[in-house]
Amino acid sequence: MSAVNDTKFNSAVFLLTGISGQEDIHLWIAVPFCLIYVISIVGNSGILLIIKTDPSLHEPMYIFLSMLAITDLGISISSMPTILGIYLFNSRKISFSACFAQIFFIHSLSKTESSVLLLMAFDRFIAICNPLRYSSILSLPRIGKMGLVFALSNLVLVFPLPFLLKRFRYCRVNVLSHSFCLHQEVMKLACSDITVNSIYGLYITLLTMGLDSLLIFLSYMMILKTVLSITSKAGRLRALNTCVSHLCAILLFYSAEIGLALIHRFGNVALHFRVLIGNVNLLVPPTLNPIIYGVRTKQIRDSLLQLFTHKRT
Repeated sequence: MSAVNDTKFNSAVFLLTGISGQEDIHLWIAVPFCLIYVISIVGNSGILLIIKTDPSLHEPMYIFLSMLAITDLGISISSMPTILGIYLFNSRKISFSACFAQIFFIHSLSKTESSVLLLMAFDRFIAICNPLRYSSILSLPRIGKMGLVFALSNLVLVFPLPFLLKRFRYCRVNVLSHSFCLHQEVMKLACSDITVNSIYGLYITLLTMGLDSLLIFLSYMMILKTVLSITSKAGRLRALNTCVSHLCAILLFYSAEIGLALIHRFGNVALHFRVLIGNVNLLVPPTLNPIIYGVRTKQIRDSLLQLFTHKRT
């Protein structure tokens, strides 16, 4: 019988979930997870190194990309150790304090990533719709201030969540259905009234990801309008080509977020599928984003080639 089914309540810990009933192959499952973790760390660190060492990349588009890489690194580091702990060492226990801390980092970083994607959409909007004022609008000091404001605002908005959870009494089965802690799942295990948590969680989601996605959509509507007004086909394709990497990052992030939200909204899904979607939500965007930008962005490819060539010589 699965360990999930015979777990008794322990007031000091939550129990995380791997793939129930497949404990005998957890070590094999850990192999792709380890590979994903390495790719995420190396890929995003490589993006940061390339942008830092190449002065020609000290431009708004690449500064925003470095913000995305930092956020992806934070998401991987805050979630992946507990996932690997389950599959490598069958370490399913996580203390309340550690779980609440993980909730803070995962939710604040996820919402910060949404904000960074919005800033990148604004960058593409200015570059295509108002190119003559691009340098004056997106100066480096202004970019730094925008990134700092969005990061701090997301931290402040998410900061109350662990404290709202900490005030509850937990008397139900303390098994979580993911390999990491999420606010919307932990609060359902409480024996208290969770109305405040539900309303506040919905509020900050709409205020951050909801508003960000709406503004991103409006930005691309205006970008599309401007692109369609370009007379030459080559010019239209060139303008759209600068948006492809960003659009891929948006689709990766929001499709995973929407999938996870639907699972928690309509919870009648198989446990295996829930674990899979949860892992995809946190692991796939940080892993694929540096690959997408590395493959699609010529300047980054050239800088990477120069970096390796310089090291060999």
